[in-house]
Amino acid sequence: MPTDPTPTHGHLHHIELWVPDLTRALSSLGWLLESLGYTPFQSWEAGRSWRLGATYLVVEQSPALTAHHHDRHRPGLNHLAFHVQDAPTVERLTAEATEHGWQLMYPDRHPHAGGPQHYAAYLENTDGFEAELVAITRVRR
Repeated sequence: MPTDPTPTHGHLHHIELWVPDLTRALSSLGWLLESLGYTPFQSWEAGRSWRLGATYLVVEQSPALTAHHHDRHRPGLNHLAFHVQDAPTVERLTAEATEHGWQLMYPDRHPHAGGPQHYAAYLENTDGFEAELVAITRVRR
């Protein structure tokens, strides 16, 4: 599937996540991004990035970190939500995720933890980052 690298006004340019352990991030976040169609973009000693279209996502183990675990309940990033092709792909990625440092959140309500019209998996990795994989959703009003 070709992607148009031309940025659109207001489109995200990039997201940068500081991680406490680059190796773990490469295993969990790197696997997830590549499974979703992102391609490796940049690489340096303390970080990596992946690109999809005009947007890229960076993971970096910065020496300026002030904590060693992400807390999505504090101000700042709560989670990243990604469109996924369809419900079977959500299920396949959810099954594979455990091999890459992710665990399913809300297993008793999966795949409708976001409501009956929302088909998604909510995953959390070892470092406390949450990713939502959304296949089918209706706009909530």
